[in-house]
Amino acid sequence: MSETKSTMQSLREWVVEHKLRTVGCLWLSGITGSIAYNWSRPNMKTSVKIIHARLHAQALTLAALAGAAAVEYYDHKSGAKADRYAKFLPLDPNPHKE
Repeated sequence: MSETKSTMQSLREWVVEHKLRTVGCLWLSGITGSIAYNWSRPNMKTSVKIIHARLHAQALTLAALAGAAAVEYYDHKSGAKADRYAKFLPLDPNPHKE
């Protein structure tokens, strides 16, 4: 079980470090899969197939960006980034209060 956990942890760390690359790959695979699916439907015009593929890929990209934002938020709140950015945060929560 520890091998699976370390593999999943290393995959998660790679995704956290390469968020935009991950989103780009998801977009590319989404548009490729959608074009392949739409091309198997013979009763549609080519322009409609391309529009549907773009819409499917756009929805997948928005979902991936939302997931990346959630991971980033979680990392800032509880992960290693919280320690990394702690030196920039004020120690006193109300520095202007007298």
